[in-house]
Amino acid sequence: QVQLVESGGGLVQAGGSLRLSCAASGTLLSRVVMGWYRQAPGKRRELVAFIATFASTTYADSVKGRFTISRDNAKNTMYLQMNNLKPEDTAIYYCNRAGSSQYFDWGQGTQVTVSS
Repeated sequence: QVQLVESGGGLVQAGGSLRLSCAASGTLLSRVVMGWYRQAPGKRRELVAFIATFASTTYADSVKGRFTISRDNAKNTMYLQMNNLKPEDTAIYYCNRAGSSQYFDWGQGTQVTVSS
């Protein structure tokens, strides 16, 4: 069974940075397309970035140039470096498969709160 554990969230001021981590067990992240999602209060969950098996990356327009997704195959961990954070980035952030409807079980997510 695949388990995903997100961490690294917190409270930061606008313009600040955070690095989120997604540790996986039960699957090799290098063999699946993985993404970072976020869900703000009252809004639908959205995909903000994903990384392909060959490590190419894609970003939503809202985070392009500010967020960087990466993967450490040796640690079987995926990261999301978030710079120049804005209040509208406030959400719970999750990691999961991207480009497929066959999601792994969702983790608990990690809360990111950006104050203005």
